[in-house]
Amino acid sequence: MNEHANAEPAVNLDEAEAQVDLPEIGSRERYVALMKVIENRVTVRAFDPEFEVPREHFEMILEAARHGPSGANAQPWHFIVVTDPELKKEISGYFVEEQRRRAKLKMKFPTPDYRGLATAPGLIVVATDFRWVSAFPVLKDDESDLNRMYKENAERILLQSVAAATMSAHLAAAALGYNVWWVTAIGQEAAQDAMKPLLGIPEELSVLDIMAFGPPAKKPYKRWRKSLSDITSWNRFDPAHHMDDAELEDWIQNRRHRVMYKDASNVD
Repeated sequence: MNEHANAEPAVNLDEAEAQVDLPEIGSRERYVALMKVIENRVTVRAFDPEFEVPREHFEMILEAARHGPSGANAQPWHFIVVTDPELKKEISGYFVEEQRRRAKLKMKFPTPDYRGLATAPGLIVVATDFRWVSAFPVLKDDESDLNRMYKENAERILLQSVAAATMSAHLAAAALGYNVWWVTAIGQEAAQDAMKPLLGIPEELSVLDIMAFGPPAKKPYKRWRKSLSDITSWNRFDPAHHMDDAELEDWIQNRRHRVMYKDASNVD
């Protein structure tokens, strides 16, 4: 049994309240600094393999992740730092094979070049345990349709929680000057079967994504972003923003590949 799992944290409300350090409402100094980090969190898929990430930087990045919000404050995440070059090659090798499988299946998806994973000086595997859904609102030991709804929502809460922590880690890496890569093609059973034994991950856990980071192999560039007016409605959803099936399919078929791999000034 994990003795730390049942340890009750000591609570001193005065001390806990004193630890909250927010600026005056409307102050822009921290906002401007944060936006500089957010706007420059740029994805790359090949890194300088000669660079060595200091252990302190890994710990700083994971300290940011540790402070991510989570449902029921369950903090249902675990991070595995991978520094062994051979392990990186094996992880990269799985994804390269996945890339080839997609090509054979003619998925017509602009798949990235996963060979770049092996070059990442920083590699962090993000895992969770779906048994944590019991920490969220569910009816215990109940297979009813009602509880199925609650369980589906509990899974969303868990995924949102881990994603929030992972995003915090990405922003911390960007704040330290690194480029990043959020690898998400890991939900399929084959990926789980490949990653878990490789990293000694217990069967009950699931790998959700991989965070790769480091100095880029070549100069990165900014990609296109939708305008604020394109993604915002006030009080009620603006029907002008709704795509019907044909419009959405047209965007996927004719625009997706352009915005994925072109810089913001070169999207035609």
